[in-house]
Amino acid sequence: MSAGNIRNEAVVAAYSWTHPRPDPEPVQLPRISEVFGIDAFGVRQMEQRLPKSIYKQLRRTLEQGEPLTPEIAEVVAAAMKEWAIDGGATHYAHWFQPLTGATAEKHEALSIPDGRGGTIHALSGSELVKGEPDASSFPSGGLRATFEARGYTAWDPTSPAFIVRGPNYATLVIPTAFVSWTGVALDQKTPLLRSTEALSKHALRILRLFGRAAGVSRVITTAGCEQEYFLVDENLYHARPDLLTCERTLFGAKPPKGQQMEDHYFGSIPPRVLAFMADVERELYRVGVPVKTRHNEVAPSQFEIVPLFEPVNVASDHQMLVMETLRRVACRYQMRAILHEKPFAGVNGSGKHNNWSIATDTGVNLLDPRGDAHANIQFLVFLTAIIRGVDLYADLLRSSVASASNDHRLGANEAPPAIMSIFLGEVLGDVVNQLEQGTLSRTLKGGALDLGVTTLPRLPRDVGDRNRTSPLAFTGNKFEFRAVGSSQTVAWPNAVLSTIVAESLDVIATELEAAVGPSPSPEKLRDAVLPLLQRLTTQHKRVLFNGDSYSAEWHAEAERRGLPHMRDCLTAIPALGAPKNMALLEKYSVLSRAEVESRVHVFMEKYAKELLIESEAMVLIARQLILPAAIEQQTRLASAVASCVGAGVECKTTKASLESFIALTARFSETLDALDEADNQHIADAAEHARYMKAKVAPLMADLRKLGDELETRIPADLWPLPSYRELLFIQ
Repeated sequence: MSAGNIRNEAVVAAYSWTHPRPDPEPVQLPRISEVFGIDAFGVRQMEQRLPKSIYKQLRRTLEQGEPLTPEIAEVVAAAMKEWAIDGGATHYAHWFQPLTGATAEKHEALSIPDGRGGTIHALSGSELVKGEPDASSFPSGGLRATFEARGYTAWDPTSPAFIVRGPNYATLVIPTAFVSWTGVALDQKTPLLRSTEALSKHALRILRLFGRAAGVSRVITTAGCEQEYFLVDENLYHARPDLLTCERTLFGAKPPKGQQMEDHYFGSIPPRVLAFMADVERELYRVGVPVKTRHNEVAPSQFEIVPLFEPVNVASDHQMLVMETLRRVACRYQMRAILHEKPFAGVNGSGKHNNWSIATDTGVNLLDPRGDAHANIQFLVFLTAIIRGVDLYADLLRSSVASASNDHRLGANEAPPAIMSIFLGEVLGDVVNQLEQGTLSRTLKGGALDLGVTTLPRLPRDVGDRNRTSPLAFTGNKFEFRAVGSSQTVAWPNAVLSTIVAESLDVIATELEAAVGPSPSPEKLRDAVLPLLQRLTTQHKRVLFNGDSYSAEWHAEAERRGLPHMRDCLTAIPALGAPKNMALLEKYSVLSRAEVESRVHVFMEKYAKELLIESEAMVLIARQLILPAAIEQQTRLASAVASCVGAGVECKTTKASLESFIALTARFSETLDALDEADNQHIADAAEHARYMKAKVAPLMADLRKLGDELETRIPADLWPLPSYRELLFIQ
């Protein structure tokens, strides 16, 4: 069977899903209130199953950070085990986030034979608290060698365990951190938890100065992550080796219609997709993930799911669970969920907008200006700390979202540029201007919108507009970090945000404590705070920008201001190891020098490997699928010319088509050979390999794609071996 026939069969199979089918029998679904959290070992389950004294001690661990004793762990393990077995679980798994960017797990049986024809239920306190995976089999950047394999997973009691179900299995999943035998962090969660501790410590110092620390044990960061993704029919997906291998199309001519009509965003959700979304939400509700919003995104076949805010480490775990659930459930509907940042050229890519805030454990949002922002000096302290942190560590923040896949997205019309800046809007922008001038007298108000129709309500209007071009935008009581890629974990970007803000809070608290003492009067504190904030605002206001971050004028202005513009991974990743950034991460015990250096190595190595996989996949697709189709078309054209000549018919146009097609095919073949040769270079050093791939291989990939896409427009559909963009994006 020819490649063209395989492709056409895939299109026919995919198209059959879009035809009307008889309505299925109505299913009586349970209420969401009956489903939510039923497979999560949360506070309600703990309260029901634990002795009251143990439950109270565990709550102090969860809410106040008290150490977890072995005695408590033993009782919790017994209760969790019985709960899981009652829920049908047969195995448990420590679930963690290694530096691969994905999750990892090893399943252990909850019940084992007792040797007498029965079973023993097995999950001890020590097994709950600690697991032992092979640390040398994960990326470590040299921290672990093959002969140094021991690693540990450590239970994170602040993130609820949950049960994952399949057709014939149920597994208790226990969120954990992952460290080596020597104690160094080999995962994404450990630095996240460390950074939260650092921010809490110094935020509490600020609250004590303002007399607002009573009853507050900890300050936490919260996150709500908007996940964008594409859905592609399974038959078409399997007919595209590039999607199967790389999760992005390496070839694909621009279709007549893409997103230029702007009719997909918030449009009517296709029935098949809506059924999938409902199934995803129900699964996430069962494990306690508070998803709230679903809608079509801008690009055709692109969609979004949004959860509510949670403590940042729980949000990070739940975000990984969202991605896994999207992928798993899509298969039930003969679709594939694609989380790559730029799966299709010429249409919007996907991000993961990270909505980040700071709150006390008593529920007070410290980034909520609460009415008159100019009069809320405590809020202005936290705001100034963020401005200072982003300005001083813009390169570190940019490096936290660096990946080969995100390089395709940052700076395009669906993502912020690689220049880190802050959008405050008109209200806070005006307050900051007043602060710089040394006088705080007003907070702008938005008023109301009269829509000119008596039956429509008057709408309260926000003072400022939103800015979707900004990497870090203030949106009322939080900051939206829009540069995070759709396929990456949010743990590391949030760890960086917390650390740079912790450092600024430390600096501010230290200066204020020296100036006014531990318990100043409100007047004395205000007299000390305002000059300090005025100075810091003046020093760091260059990072503030309320305009169009896509514009060439802003890029030029940012350069004049001295803001770093790290356009790709080769400049962004090494910034993690810059002396000032390494000193910051060491000072606040987020990462040691060795842990920083290992991550630079791992991230550079991953970048090079991703490009190598893509380039080798391009070579195979080009050589095995596209070039044979081009040669067949060339043969058809030659046969047509020969027939015309044999019949004595003039055929200048056909001859010209043949000649130009032969020339195009020859250029394609020559570029293919050059890329194939470039791939076969062995370079041991990770950074040098990454630079080589960027300088030598990536341009050849771009050239080969351009020629391949031109061939697609000139080869008949019955010969072209790959499903087209038209089919991939519009068969839903």
